[in-house]
Amino acid sequence: MTHEILAHPWFGTWLAVLVAVPLALLVHRIGGLVLRRITRPAPAVHAMVVNCQSPARLVMPLVALLLVFQAAPDDLRFIASVRHLNGLLLIAAATWLIVRAISGFADGVLAQHPSDVADNLQARRVLTQTRVLARTAMSVVIVAGGAMMLMTFPGARQVGASLLASAGVIGIVAGLAAKPVFSNLIAGLQIALAQPIRIDDVLVVEGEWGRVEEITGTFVVLKIWDERRLILPLSYFIEKPFQNWTRHSAQLLGSVFIYLDYGMPLAPLRAEVERIVKAAPEWDGRFFNLRVTDATERTMQVRVLCTAATSGLAFDLRCSVREGLIEFMQREYPQFLPKMRIEADPAVAAASAPSAALAGARPANSQGS
Repeated sequence: MTHEILAHPWFGTWLAVLVAVPLALLVHRIGGLVLRRITRPAPAVHAMVVNCQSPARLVMPLVALLLVFQAAPDDLRFIASVRHLNGLLLIAAATWLIVRAISGFADGVLAQHPSDVADNLQARRVLTQTRVLARTAMSVVIVAGGAMMLMTFPGARQVGASLLASAGVIGIVAGLAAKPVFSNLIAGLQIALAQPIRIDDVLVVEGEWGRVEEITGTFVVLKIWDERRLILPLSYFIEKPFQNWTRHSAQLLGSVFIYLDYGMPLAPLRAEVERIVKAAPEWDGRFFNLRVTDATERTMQVRVLCTAATSGLAFDLRCSVREGLIEFMQREYPQFLPKMRIEADPAVAAASAPSAALAGARPANSQGS
């Protein structure tokens, strides 16, 4: 029995497998510990190494098996199929390894730039670039890995050659069909590099106010103020105009408009605006003022400007100023709230009074006669 086992054609190969796989796992274990210690001063690289532990545990034994099967005799039964299967598994594992490496590096970069701070403009810029570029790179790696696996099959190579032979017509048709995909891919790269929008930017798009919640490889998710989600393709932000309220800074200048009667004195109104703004926690201390910006035939338009650190705080500050001024007017100067005034000229009224009296007296006289 032992002689038969030793004489089996696969005995040497399986013995090499039993030695190579544990050795590869040992190398993975030691190499992982060394790399973790070496890369600790570099958070991004360290996160990439940690994220690659699981796929590397699969790649190392497959590489060892590849060396063993390549060294095996070519006339060994089923060796071609075993080599092919091992190659497919190695390509899949290597693709997984590269994807995890990209993801881990991106996570490490994002960990160095937290976006939950007050002044997060730089963090949001890094967040947008990292996520878009990482997702694009992972998509390319997955497609390339799938193509390499297909190319290991002889039939697939023949299909590829046939497609290349008729690439003239097929290329045109495929280009037209894939135009939205390629346009979004290119738009994603433009957004990542030029950054017209970033994660958590405040935008006004299609008449809707909201924040950029997510940027994927094909579309942008805009979280509207009332919890709705507006989904737009990436190419929209390259081809069409939109408002970005936080392009260079989250600070905003809020405005409040109030219409008052011409009799309202402005000095107490300015004093009340100063009191309201300085007492508001949303005000960032930069600027505020009150100006009469328009005058109509019935009212004057008063505008209050005040600054806040973010768009959300600016909205709350505007509401506080508006409510405070209305309450002040109702309490102190209710007579100067907007009103419809009908007033006759005194001279015209005095001249028309005798005529009106005579007109009212004639019916009485006629009845008395």
